[in-house]
Amino acid sequence: MSVNDEAAYPWLVQEKEFIRQAIAAGKPMLGICLGGQLIANALGAEVYPSAVKEIGWFPITGEANSTDLDLFQFPPSTEVFHWHGETFDLPPGAELIASSEACQHQAFQIGRSVIGLQCHLETTPTAAQALVDNCADELIPGPFVQDAATILIVDQTRFATMNAVLVQLMEYLHHQVVSQA
Repeated sequence: MSVNDEAAYPWLVQEKEFIRQAIAAGKPMLGICLGGQLIANALGAEVYPSAVKEIGWFPITGEANSTDLDLFQFPPSTEVFHWHGETFDLPPGAELIASSEACQHQAFQIGRSVIGLQCHLETTPTAAQALVDNCADELIPGPFVQDAATILIVDQTRFATMNAVLVQLMEYLHHQVVSQA
């Protein structure tokens, strides 16, 4: 499914309008993968197929130019879970806050409380297993596509480290909401 599939999924039109209204009203928002693509597209950015699919465990890099303390700070490098074949341009006013070798736009931020992610910081071992079980047809060999065994045989601390970044991001967004109140 793509954010561009409005003919097949007409509800996407309403979803994008809801996103625009929520952002205009100053509501905090976090979009993950399709959600990040929806935020980007709702705000006027293009979403299109990536040059390569990115599926499996690959590092993202926190952007060195994101020294603005109002922006969420990703670690300089952290290995995270990916499962995507599309990417997005940055919407107007967005700051790039993380990238990867396969996908330049891994994370962006607009203002203090809107963040879009391409990667999946929320993934658990159960979720990774479900993706492999239900979407194995997407594991077509490529430079940034790992096989099922490689995806699943990771040390459990890798999930915990990645999930901790998500917790930090959620705490950051919570702080932004509290400080605006």
